[in-house]
Amino acid sequence: MPALTCRLRFPSTPARPPVSARAASVRVLLAAPSLRILGGQSRQAALLLDCLQGERGLQITFVPHDPRLPGPLGWLQRIKYVRTVLTSIAYWSLLLARVPRHDIIHIFSASYISYLLAAVPPLLVGRLYRKTVILNYRSGEAEDHLERWPRTTLSTMRRAHAIVVSSGYLVEVFRRFGLYARVIPDVVELGRFHFRERRPPRPVFLTSRLLEPLYNVECVLRAFALIQERLQDARLIVAGDGSRRRRLEALTRELGLRHVDFVGPVPFERMPALYDAADIYLQAPDLDNTPASLLECFASGLPVVTSDAGGIPFLIRHEREGLLVPRDDHRALAAAALRVLDDPDLASRLASQALRVCQQYTCPRVRAGWLALYADRREAS
Repeated sequence: MPALTCRLRFPSTPARPPVSARAASVRVLLAAPSLRILGGQSRQAALLLDCLQGERGLQITFVPHDPRLPGPLGWLQRIKYVRTVLTSIAYWSLLLARVPRHDIIHIFSASYISYLLAAVPPLLVGRLYRKTVILNYRSGEAEDHLERWPRTTLSTMRRAHAIVVSSGYLVEVFRRFGLYARVIPDVVELGRFHFRERRPPRPVFLTSRLLEPLYNVECVLRAFALIQERLQDARLIVAGDGSRRRRLEALTRELGLRHVDFVGPVPFERMPALYDAADIYLQAPDLDNTPASLLECFASGLPVVTSDAGGIPFLIRHEREGLLVPRDDHRALAAAALRVLDDPDLASRLASQALRVCQQYTCPRVRAGWLALYADRREAS
């Protein structure tokens, strides 16, 4: 595994031949959320499928964590709790039907209850049928999850044949709990984004995380209040939805903020235009891994100011690819954002250096990592 310092370096190509050169056919079942669930996991699953489809010697099939019930039963999935029960039954049924026909079960995993409902079923069914199981854990909440839910996580994770994460940060977290994880990065489609140099940057800010407690959008709003004290025409675009939306809208009014647009959930197809409309990206998560949204900012030329939560310092070096501030420090966040506005050379330098990072996350690099792992696990089984 490559050495880990403050950031992660990936080899250009694995030394061993790809799957297609070493096996007649490897059948992979990818269990992940569908695009009906807006978020980083669902988008990464779709990108990975596109990246691997058509690879000679590899057959990959998708099974959604959130299968849609057929016909008139679909309306039942609108009812809370009933939805969970019926979706789980449908998911287990699909797994029991499809797992026996595949060699490798590749499972996308989040944390807490999502881990139990979405990752544990294919892990157990895969082991039941003696298949190779790869757990692709993707949540920045890993440390808290493992500490608070050890009985349901450690015992089941140890049944996976391999644990794969997207950052060196999670490698270190898993190591502390006696679990070995390897890194294969996320995919970013450079061709979907328009790189635009902001010179000079305008006071148009974007934040696009889920409106949930761990992403601390409150901190972004309080930082924007300080920015707007100096720049009355500053604008903030808040993309995304979640349980705290009403509270955040109320805080916006309480702080007397102007030009704050809550645009709601934005489909991936519209995100490139949203990045292009802004000149600085602000976020302040308390917990995180390596969010794909930051890679998309890099590809769009959008300078990033962010908290130093979780795996973010493995992706961004302070004053190299972006500006890092301590968690839950709205004054530091505002000061860093104003610094980017005041220094066009800094904004330009951050954007150009961040773009170089994206080369590590292109489809050919990521595909090579997965094909090598599939081949290794096939040989070991």
